[in-house]
Amino acid sequence: MPSTIYTISELASEFGVTTRAIRFYEEKGLIHPLRLGQKRIYTAADRVRIKLILRGKRIGMTLQESVEVIDLYDPQHNNTQQLLSLINTVSERRTKLLQQKDDIDDMLTGLNEVLGLCENALGKRQKTISATQEN
Repeated sequence: MPSTIYTISELASEFGVTTRAIRFYEEKGLIHPLRLGQKRIYTAADRVRIKLILRGKRIGMTLQESVEVIDLYDPQHNNTQQLLSLINTVSERRTKLLQQKDDIDDMLTGLNEVLGLCENALGKRQKTISATQEN
């Protein structure tokens, strides 16, 4: 048995996820816990894979993208292929997010214009009503 082992509850607590999420990664074949009767025993390698999957998720990578990059791990070749793949994936994701940010900024500008026009029109209408009531 490996020297460092973890229970599903320990990993769920450490990473702030549910035990169901960890079982999902197991069902998808992304981690392979050992079994001790009904109990799942996770290794340090399983822990690292979960950590990397969640890191990928946090930066907007799909599960498939994260797994593809993780599976390229090859320390004998300085992980060159893994790093190049990650750079490509992150660059594409960054470009997409920057475009979405520009789109959101454009929408906010449009909403501000409409809001200003509505408030201006409402202000003029209220002045007209006040002036009519005074006469």
